[in-house]
Amino acid sequence: MAMKRNRKIFSIKNTLIQKSSEAALAAVQIYNNPLITFKTESFIVLMIIAWTYLLHAFYRNKGVEYRYIDDVKSTDKRKIYQKTKYGEYKHWGLEKCLEIEISPISKTATRNLFFLIGLRHKIEHQMIPVIDEVFSARLQACCLNYNKYVTDLFGEEWAIGKHLLFSLQFSKLSKEQKDTLDEYNLPDNIKRYVKTFDNGLTAEEYNSEEYATRYLFVPKNANRVGQADRVIEFVKESSEMAKGLNKEYVMIKETEKEKFLPGQIVLKMIGLGFAKFNMDKFVRLWQDKDAKNPKYNFGGRVAGKTWYWYKPWVDFVEEHCKKNSSIYK
Repeated sequence: MAMKRNRKIFSIKNTLIQKSSEAALAAVQIYNNPLITFKTESFIVLMIIAWTYLLHAFYRNKGVEYRYIDDVKSTDKRKIYQKTKYGEYKHWGLEKCLEIEISPISKTATRNLFFLIGLRHKIEHQMIPVIDEVFSARLQACCLNYNKYVTDLFGEEWAIGKHLLFSLQFSKLSKEQKDTLDEYNLPDNIKRYVKTFDNGLTAEEYNSEEYATRYLFVPKNANRVGQADRVIEFVKESSEMAKGLNKEYVMIKETEKEKFLPGQIVLKMIGLGFAKFNMDKFVRLWQDKDAKNPKYNFGGRVAGKTWYWYKPWVDFVEEHCKKNSSIYK
């Protein structure tokens, strides 16, 4: 009986990995297809499915229950699982898979996925023009992260990197394009989302290749035949060439995030004219919004003790007070 059950677990696990890989490959193929314009949106949806199946396979292999339990109907002796109106079990979404303590995904790779999940929520409800170029570094990181984890967790036979090559382009960036690459006409809500999310990252997380993989492409002048056969040339970080490129192109300044204690935020709101906003209302607000959830990047503990809030949360509180000015003034 136990052997039959183990065979079933193995079969479902392999099916999940197979479907996960197929979704990931489809995401990349669609993104690299020059005839498709709905690239980023399709990529994000398919890659979120791929990662969800991947983690379901991991948890099934570990014997972790990844179905939602109906706590109201369950008893000490029997678990009642949540189901759809069609009678199917409800399984964890990607956010839940990433949030539990035994998730095998690194913190920075998780940040990358939470960014894409948040962006998916936006694009599901609103058309967003010209986002393929803007978020390509984060999509590239998502691909590399996926290939790493499907290989690390389930073996080289599941790697998808062997099926993919860099896509060829019909155009190159002009100087004017490079200078205005970050000036696309994105909707204000998307700009705010990106700024808020990125502000919640440490400098190390923001610059990590697991969060966004950025490449520098330079034309290569070859002295000998066969020297310039590859589209992309990688150089070692320790090499003189890499040091020169970093000095010329990479300007990174690690800055300490501005931090605020709860009392400072309350006083700031009072100073803005919201005299009835007090500490009790502040606490109720962050509890209601689950603002200490790591996925929102609204704050964090310093030295594992005192909780400090970041600027995006202060902006959120201010916006909340403005929308409810009749209550707080």
